[in-house]
Amino acid sequence: MPYGQTSSSSLADILERVLDKGIVIAGDIRINLLDIELLTIKLRILIASVDKAKEMGIDWWEHDPSLSTRHTGSPLEQENRRLRGELEALRGQLGQAEAPDEAATGEEAGGRPAGRRRGSAP
Repeated sequence: MPYGQTSSSSLADILERVLDKGIVIAGDIRINLLDIELLTIKLRILIASVDKAKEMGIDWWEHDPSLSTRHTGSPLEQENRRLRGELEALRGQLGQAEAPDEAATGEEAGGRPAGRRRGSAP
């Protein structure tokens, strides 16, 4: 068997094994000046297949709007859209409840000028 074929098949086996089991790479980078910590970067890398990641409870790509077409927004965004819809429906109901002749003449039902109540001084 040629050398290239053996190494590529073993590389494929290693890649398959890594994706099946998963691998975690962790490291920290710290920059100090005269024993004063200026910057710390913590790196955590997980390499796994999508199925293995889902088994571990990792599925952030399904909820990211830039990565998923099925993303419908966070619960807060969904509630915001629902409340905006209800507000528009209420505004529509208020607009329909106001009779056109009241708005045009400025009088309420019963012939009283709009804004005045019974018993109030003219």
